[in-house]
Amino acid sequence: MKIKKRDSTAVLNSLSGGVVPSRGLHHIMVGRTDEADQILQDLENTKKGSSIVKFFIGPFGSGKSFIQALIQQIAFNENFVVAKADFSPERRLYGSEGKAVAIYTELMKNLAIATKPDGSALGTILDKWISSVQTRVVQEKEYGSVEFDNPGFVKDVEKEITSIVSKMDDLTGGYDFSRILTIYFRGFIEDNSELQRSALRWLRGEYATKTEARKDLGVRDIIGDNNYYDYIKVMAKFVSQIGYAGLVINFDEAINLYKITHPQTREKNYETILKVYNDALQGNVEGLYITFGGTHEFLEDERKGLFSYGALKRRLESNKFETNEHRDLSQPVIKLTPLNHNDTFLLLTKLTEIHAAHYGYEPNVTKDEIASFLKAEYNRPGAEENLTVGDIIRNYLGALSIIHQHPDYNREEIFGNPTSEEVQPASKISSRFASLEDE
Repeated sequence: MKIKKRDSTAVLNSLSGGVVPSRGLHHIMVGRTDEADQILQDLENTKKGSSIVKFFIGPFGSGKSFIQALIQQIAFNENFVVAKADFSPERRLYGSEGKAVAIYTELMKNLAIATKPDGSALGTILDKWISSVQTRVVQEKEYGSVEFDNPGFVKDVEKEITSIVSKMDDLTGGYDFSRILTIYFRGFIEDNSELQRSALRWLRGEYATKTEARKDLGVRDIIGDNNYYDYIKVMAKFVSQIGYAGLVINFDEAINLYKITHPQTREKNYETILKVYNDALQGNVEGLYITFGGTHEFLEDERKGLFSYGALKRRLESNKFETNEHRDLSQPVIKLTPLNHNDTFLLLTKLTEIHAAHYGYEPNVTKDEIASFLKAEYNRPGAEENLTVGDIIRNYLGALSIIHQHPDYNREEIFGNPTSEEVQPASKISSRFASLEDE
């Protein structure tokens, strides 16, 4: 297998630690081809100005975080800006004392692009944009080069920037957003890093008081609990204006909204989801693709879940003609199921090759041994209720590490004896993977 070292490092380290890798996902994607095709189609529509909201619903270990990581990787390839945030007791869609703006600040902190995939890309996005504007002005106005000491050049660049940011003035919050971008540019040309930091701080929603923002930047408003969603829409339009395909936002751990104990506060959070959903469907926002990752309880519990809010239940109920075999992936709710046994077998086969490529040895685990390992995992007490694919992966990578570092280790302690009659093709585990034997 050909795989970049940094990809194999990310895959092996992340999966061993129980988290989804941020890169190299295409090497381990199994059983999600239909979902990937739908994501690509949705992103194509978003590029053209649509906005889409999707809910990926499934039990713990069904692959919700993997799907959102896959969305991020596909979005990078399609030139989107991507942000992600997990809901928590201190980060919500609606709340007071900074709990709502905290989700916005988390999104801005994790803002990422293909060349800066790990977040903190807001400054990079602005600097790249300003540099591209300068280059365009140099070419169109026939300056010899970037001339910060030439007032005429600076004025021409300011005009170009103003012509772009003024297009957001019709959006709520657009005027203040535009002013901050102009201030950031002033810090850029004056090499005033303090002014740039203050502008970024404002854009990330980190000012707690209007007084402090006015003192640092001369603006009267700040991004807070009551208006942060307006600035998500402004940001989506801005990144589209400066050459990106749009903005992708992944919200995970939506179960934490379900767990809000105060009924009115929980309902207000669901009301915000309804507003986001309606804005997308009614064309009130452009170039925005938002996903929520949550459990069946979060969606379907009619006492505390989204279905407790009548308007959301009507919008999010599944297509009644859908079956496990014939799924409708175009609808807003996509219900995920854990990988089946065949797909898990194929995944472990891929991980065997990745581990060997990473450490520079020929793969030495047979398919019979992988099948025997899986049989033992699935036969563990309580496996049917509690075992997840993530558990199997961590155990398997641990096994690979042991036999690689200790070639004299008794393999039968890990794989049993797959050549015995107990695991011959007539057994359940062998027949379960028979369709993959020739792959």
